[in-house]
Amino acid sequence: MDPLAPMFTTNPFDDDKLREECGIFGVIQAETASAIVALGLHALQHRGQEAAGITSWDGHDFHTHRAMGHVAGNFDRDEVIRGLPGNSACGHVRYSTTGETSLRNVQPLYAELNSGGFAIAHNGNISNAMKLRRELIRRGSIFQSTSDTEVIIHLVATSTYRTLLDKFIDALKQIEGAYSLIVTTPEGMIACRDPLGIRPLVMGQLGESTMFASETVAFDVVGAEHVRSIEPGELVIVTHDGQIRSHRPFGEVHPRPCIFEHVYFSRPDSIVDGSSVYSVRKAIGAQLAVENPVDADLVIPVPDSGVPAAIGYAQQSGIPFELGIIRSHYIGRTFIQPGDKVRHLGVKLKHNANRALISGKRVVLIDDSIVRGTTSLKIVQMMREAGAKEVHMRIASPPTKHSCFYGVDTPERTKLLAHRLDVGGMQDFIHADSLSFISIDGLYKALGEAKRADIRPQYCDACFTGDYPTTLTDQDDVVVQNQLELLAERVV
Repeated sequence: MDPLAPMFTTNPFDDDKLREECGIFGVIQAETASAIVALGLHALQHRGQEAAGITSWDGHDFHTHRAMGHVAGNFDRDEVIRGLPGNSACGHVRYSTTGETSLRNVQPLYAELNSGGFAIAHNGNISNAMKLRRELIRRGSIFQSTSDTEVIIHLVATSTYRTLLDKFIDALKQIEGAYSLIVTTPEGMIACRDPLGIRPLVMGQLGESTMFASETVAFDVVGAEHVRSIEPGELVIVTHDGQIRSHRPFGEVHPRPCIFEHVYFSRPDSIVDGSSVYSVRKAIGAQLAVENPVDADLVIPVPDSGVPAAIGYAQQSGIPFELGIIRSHYIGRTFIQPGDKVRHLGVKLKHNANRALISGKRVVLIDDSIVRGTTSLKIVQMMREAGAKEVHMRIASPPTKHSCFYGVDTPERTKLLAHRLDVGGMQDFIHADSLSFISIDGLYKALGEAKRADIRPQYCDACFTGDYPTTLTDQDDVVVQNQLELLAERVV
């Protein structure tokens, strides 16, 4: 984990959540485009709280402002927006999964190419970036960041194709992994999604303005209409005079969008691939109650991500839903505290048990996932200290056993509790009276599928199943290198 990351979090259990790497937003043909982008990024702040950036184009020049920290405080000042003039702009909020925490890695990344300026905002992870980077450096490329996104810029710059569009497509055909991209150029704006559609991207309209975002909630904030999702493998070009063209440069591939967008990443008021996230999470909770019933007095969500699933669980089971954990909304960021005891007290600044409600009750806690297990341990302990008679934990996703290599900040596999322990062992670790997870087929059922298709799964669910939908070149290289080093040690 990056050393600066805790300074910019809003979740008191930020060390034990899967975190979406980035959120992106772009608009073209809009007065004060950068102001609209700043508002859109505010709505996407949950997708990346480490850093933010905006690049605009005024018809002649590009202008960029990038900063560490939240959108608020960096892009809500008039002088910053005035310094980003033009009717076209793209922006980015970031957690880092590749590249260290530093301003040089904050996006959008900008470069002067032979065809003119090129600003790119990327959500995802290129799983062969290290291999491509080594090849590009051997050919003379000079990198200014450690971000995998810069690989795309160099691939475009060194492509032998004639037009910028063809150069861009040539670059995309060389990369593996997951990506949603928004690119601002003198010719217009390009938005595209990887062939499997692993990372989300949607298109909106506000008057003459066309915009793109990671989630539809960003359109709600700026008053735009959600037009549609960018299809997997689709590349949309919008010119500065408003023409919109769609290209599909890849062969037809069975889509595998990230299933965790529905479980946790996306805001509940967003629409993801045509489905209401809030409704899906309620359905997940209801299915969880069908599969894993328990005699209890109260259903309590772990704020805030567990709330919709907890409502669904309560409605299906008939057990009353109550807010047994109260969150303070006035603590701006997690304090970095010396010592475990003081750090635990810092957690209570943000979440506290509703003691009068919980005392003497059998409670069912609903959370979206268990990663390292430290969150669940603290929550169960909080319930017991508040006088709960029994504490049962129900999780609105299957056990997270595998790391993500598609743009989600996950711990190493050995640090995932579900990789190290079975469900019984996990229950003992968090000191719960019972622990259950929704099944993988149950999760698919809540998403409107009969069950998970064994041959052609409908979603990327690799974090649960280990079924990665793409090759993982860099990861495979690391494994081979580690095996060679171990072999060398044995020989010595």
